[in-house]
Amino acid sequence: MSRLVLASTSPFRKELLAKLHLEFVTDNPQVDETPYSGETPAQLVARLAEAKARAVAVRHPDALIIGSDQVAVNGEVIVGKPGNHQRALEQLRQASGKRITFLTGLALFNSASGHCQVVVEPYSVVFRQLDDKQLESYLGREQPYNCAGSFKSEGLGIALFQRLEGDDPNALIGLPLIRLIEMLERERVYVI
Repeated sequence: MSRLVLASTSPFRKELLAKLHLEFVTDNPQVDETPYSGETPAQLVARLAEAKARAVAVRHPDALIIGSDQVAVNGEVIVGKPGNHQRALEQLRQASGKRITFLTGLALFNSASGHCQVVVEPYSVVFRQLDDKQLESYLGREQPYNCAGSFKSEGLGIALFQRLEGDDPNALIGLPLIRLIEMLERERVYVI
């Protein structure tokens, strides 16, 4: 089996990939994530996932490299990481009662053959109607300031939702394992 490399420093993606019981290493891709003018959210995450995998490939010439990128979209607007309490509160107010779609770009790059597979996996969350008291309580307890959309679904953020919609709940956290397993099998790497 080729060496497996996760082109990410995200502890959440690392934890998800570990569920597959495959040996892997992580490497920081250091890719500029600035959107191109006119680029759709889906185009952005697909491009960045592949760019991250290819950036790491120069240090791993005989490996299967996993790149991933994610954005949250409210309507047509990309919702980024809030960075602070006030911005998080604003994001959550705007999401209250609405559907937010997370688009996760996933790339598997075979650095030996040059073959690259790229998919974009959508996953949506429908927010409950929430008042400022509930939002402040959540933010005070979770402090999700480095999370796109201002929530951690794997934590208390689940209390914000009315329902979840999608094929792979792992996509919400940033690494769609069902699609990754399919991609790995195309490279003759079998999880089970």
